[in-house]
Amino acid sequence: MKFGGIIAAIFAVSAAATPTPTVNKRATTWCDAWGSQVTGGYTIYHNNWGAAQATSGSQCTTLESVNSGSVVWSTSWTWAGGSSSVKSYSNVALVDVNKKLSAISSVPSTWSWIYTGSNIVANVAYDLWLAPSVGANDSYEIMIWLAALGGAGPISSTGSPVDSPTIAGSQWKVYTGNNGSVKVISFVATSSITNFNGDLNQFLTYLTTKQGVSSSLYATKLQAGTEPFTGSNAVLKTSAYRISVS
Repeated sequence: MKFGGIIAAIFAVSAAATPTPTVNKRATTWCDAWGSQVTGGYTIYHNNWGAAQATSGSQCTTLESVNSGSVVWSTSWTWAGGSSSVKSYSNVALVDVNKKLSAISSVPSTWSWIYTGSNIVANVAYDLWLAPSVGANDSYEIMIWLAALGGAGPISSTGSPVDSPTIAGSQWKVYTGNNGSVKVISFVATSSITNFNGDLNQFLTYLTTKQGVSSSLYATKLQAGTEPFTGSNAVLKTSAYRISVS
């Protein structure tokens, strides 16, 4: 969502669009409001940007390792209150991608994850940001929801999908809306995808051919994580995550 992406941008540190082989041998855990680490070409964020909307709760994020471009990480949380508000967006990001959509040939990514806990309302989602030029404010937020848990839903101006395409071998419902000056386009999988293996450029191509998104825009940041609303003893565990841009 908008705020998660903006906070991530504020705290972003430069990273290459193609991760480099690195091994993080000792786990790092954050439990305060913010935390980040750059390793292996990725930036890992602990980002409790919406915690003030909760009546109670907490969240911790752990980076286990980055080995040959694959990230192992988890985030655990309990949040109560503010049922319509996102509390955080812990995520793994490529920042400063700064590549024009027309120049991107592929964005291969794999993501294997499991979610456990009680009464979870949350998503598991990629968050891709597009801007009119390098250094400009982002004008589009593209979310790819691999899972919508417990009734979680995307930003939408009507509450109804505008299309139902099949992309990367799965069917999605497409929603559009605005969050301030940023246009939000969300792809929501019709059933949860716990082992994603596909080319995210297929979503970008769909946007430029079907949704009027200009191919002259620049991809600025590519993130992957979870937005929790409410739930208890929840743990998102990623056993393998990888992404690159060419």
